[in-house]
Amino acid sequence: MATSSFVLSDQPAHSQHSVISNKEKYQSTLLIKRIMPSTLTENVRKTVLENGLTVLTKEVHTAPVVTVQVWYKVGSRNEEPGVNGIAHQLEHMMFKGTRNRPIQFGRLFSALGSDSNAFTSYDQTAYYGTVERNKLKALLMLEADRMQNSQIEPEQLASEKRVVISELQGYENSPEYRLNRAVMQAVFPHHPYGLPVGGSKADVEKFEVEQVEKYYRNFYNPDNAVLVIVGDFQTANTLETIKETFGKIPKRQELVVIPPSSPSSPSSPSSPIVLREPGVGRLLQVVYPLPDANQPDVPAVDVMDYILTEGRNSRLYQALVESGLASEVTASVTSLRESGWYEVLVTAGSKQDLKKVDSMLSSAIANVAEKGVTSEEVEQAKTQLIADVILSNRDITSQAMRLGTDETTVGDYRYTDRYLAAVRLVKPTDVVTVINKYLTKEVRTVGFFEPTQKIIAEVGDKPDSAQTTENFSPLAPVLPSEVMKYLPPVDLATDAIAQILPQEFKFTNGLRILLLPDRSTPTVTLSGHIQAGTEFDPDNKAGLAAFVSENLLNGTNNKDVLTIAKVLAERGASLDFQTHREGVHIEGDSLAEDLPILLEVLADVVKNSTFPVKELELHRQQTLTDLQLELDEPSEVARRIFVQSIYPKKHPLHTFPTEESLQQIQRQDVIDFKAKHYRPDTIVLALVGDFDLDKVRSLIKNEFGDWEVSGQAPTLKYPTVSMPEKIVSVNPVLPDKTQAVTYMGYTGINRYDPRFHAALVLNQILGGDTLSSRLGAEVRDRQGLSYGIYSYFQAGKNVGTFLIEMQTSPEDSSKAIASTREILQQIHQQGVTALEVETAKRTLISNYNVSLSNPEELTDRILMNEVYGLDKVELHSFTDKIQKVTFDQVNQAARELLHPDKIVVVTAGPSVLAEKSIR
Repeated sequence: MATSSFVLSDQPAHSQHSVISNKEKYQSTLLIKRIMPSTLTENVRKTVLENGLTVLTKEVHTAPVVTVQVWYKVGSRNEEPGVNGIAHQLEHMMFKGTRNRPIQFGRLFSALGSDSNAFTSYDQTAYYGTVERNKLKALLMLEADRMQNSQIEPEQLASEKRVVISELQGYENSPEYRLNRAVMQAVFPHHPYGLPVGGSKADVEKFEVEQVEKYYRNFYNPDNAVLVIVGDFQTANTLETIKETFGKIPKRQELVVIPPSSPSSPSSPSSPIVLREPGVGRLLQVVYPLPDANQPDVPAVDVMDYILTEGRNSRLYQALVESGLASEVTASVTSLRESGWYEVLVTAGSKQDLKKVDSMLSSAIANVAEKGVTSEEVEQAKTQLIADVILSNRDITSQAMRLGTDETTVGDYRYTDRYLAAVRLVKPTDVVTVINKYLTKEVRTVGFFEPTQKIIAEVGDKPDSAQTTENFSPLAPVLPSEVMKYLPPVDLATDAIAQILPQEFKFTNGLRILLLPDRSTPTVTLSGHIQAGTEFDPDNKAGLAAFVSENLLNGTNNKDVLTIAKVLAERGASLDFQTHREGVHIEGDSLAEDLPILLEVLADVVKNSTFPVKELELHRQQTLTDLQLELDEPSEVARRIFVQSIYPKKHPLHTFPTEESLQQIQRQDVIDFKAKHYRPDTIVLALVGDFDLDKVRSLIKNEFGDWEVSGQAPTLKYPTVSMPEKIVSVNPVLPDKTQAVTYMGYTGINRYDPRFHAALVLNQILGGDTLSSRLGAEVRDRQGLSYGIYSYFQAGKNVGTFLIEMQTSPEDSSKAIASTREILQQIHQQGVTALEVETAKRTLISNYNVSLSNPEELTDRILMNEVYGLDKVELHSFTDKIQKVTFDQVNQAARELLHPDKIVVVTAGPSVLAEKSIR
């Protein structure tokens, strides 16, 4: 099942929140028997309190953390035109405080060190937080409080409506979102599934306090909620605590449900919906109606989706991307409470006609229906799908998410177990049956996005120190002492976290590996780093480093691209390379028994890749299309110009790929770069998972031990970059956009700076959290000027950048920038308080401990500590270093590292900004 989700965060939330994900192993029968009971619902206990609250508990004692999630059975499905977005608006208001705690709840969660957030979807709204186990009761008390006592004040609603509108404007920036909205309204003209989950600006602007309160009273009650707790706790004690906190909340009998108009009759316009709007890139979207999540065809439909679109060997990739008609094809199955749909999205290749692309798409699907699928294809798809479910449930937050989704969407937390058992039984004839049943031309709705001509005007540097002044009242946010007053008591910490350290091995050729066995799930997570990042790109061939890493899997001396893809797909394993400034990041995962295959493929592609001409040219065309799309994104345009405004030409950070530089890259350049930079002594690998140390060390030695190295690995010397002398404002204009994105900052500290840990504490206070930080409390929460505002000290090996990032309505940009500079000035001159420092330290330490319970984050942390040359005990001494940061050190860092009058400000967005120049 997949659902669109709107998340309270800085990240774009119109994304497919995959609930039934990808990947399995050959003998799926044995796999299900061996793995599923222990990883999904075997230990789950369901309890229903007298007031109707459903409680799902699952003890997982692999790390001293616990996740608490409250799921309400209300989403955009419970809306109608005129109140579209009210569930999403209410989600935002649930952070605004209660009668007992009139304080922004984000500040309370941050003080607890909880990794907390929320999202609204079609069928549900969920609130979730993951904390160290001794804070479980405190988290339960906060969630129980806001279930019954939330206050919706007129002034706060007005402010948060601005935030929601800013969020919606961010989605409107995306042609894909606008096309999807038009198509979904046509598919479901008389059902709320056709409405955008986040709402429409016109409806949000009209919301009144009484309307939002009515939704709160109707839907936020125990008999319409599911409480999910997964992690390191004792069930009996916890159930008693739940009865104390939630059991007293009365059941409300007057629940009002807005009946959907026509759940079972999606519409299908005969001719395509065509959007001709400013933008770049032609898009084709096709939506086929499907049954609801409880219908027996769903498993076969998901297997069909994997056969059609998962990986290089998939049918639609072969028909559309390999032929050059498209640069990308993606698809998703959405299975909901009252209906579902299958959505295919195609990004057309350069200068390709959408009608031709659509015709080829239809032909490819008809061809599958006519000729059928092979048993091998079906087994591979089942393998991928089942392994994906296992691999996506390695951390407790994800496990709880699955339970909450299943219980609120289909009314049964065991749904995924039943679903996987049904997937195992899918046959080739079942796949053909569902294609013939659901993927017919008569029922589909087609949308075309045809970009109109777009002129991008660039406003040059406008150095100006006369900052616009706004009616800005200096910091009215709640004092840290107020946060402590409303924070529930925290249990005394019990035994300390077991400090297991990775084993480190270095081979004679310089390859370094770090291994940490973890038997909690039958999986392995692999992270790697190759010193071959974009810092080594030649000026005239920017994009070369990424060209190399992204083509590694496209063929070797031993295997062609399709064979490599098939080897991984047959086992549901994944391997990916991502290029960053200071290196190439390797990401891989597999079931434990398939680790030898994963390592064999990794070794083969980094040692023996051949870069076939056909694949390189296909990749070039895809990259050129991707570049066009990126340069239509305000966030990407702002980031590029921000970095290039700080770092001068000839600096390793200044270069970015352009159409010209990508066209310059020749196959020999790729081969030469690979030979020069891909060497065993530039590679570090870290593995965490279910393996034997000696066996894995031996496996890696067999695969990489014969890789010889000569000479010294290439190195770079980064030139010193001075601060800007005054405020530099730059405003690239993207005429068709509705939301502006601003980057502010300058050069910062690297990872080895003695102020590093003090800077982390300072940053947590300044902008480390969009709800609880100084910036968040003022710019987002009190003034409602931004959907998300964050600050970062990006501290790399060679260089660092300090930056603040925010998204705003165009008319709010100047005010938000002025307010941000004011806060920087305050902290620079006046410093922070001792209580802020202590709260920030607690938050950072708790968040760090929570992060180590996630295998992917743990593996990355082990890897990067080694890359930075830190001692392996840093894995656990990091928290001690944060704890030792003093109040004076933080304020000294504020004086030395915050420079509100020497700052680069780049705002990318609509043309209205050109008239109101950012100063």
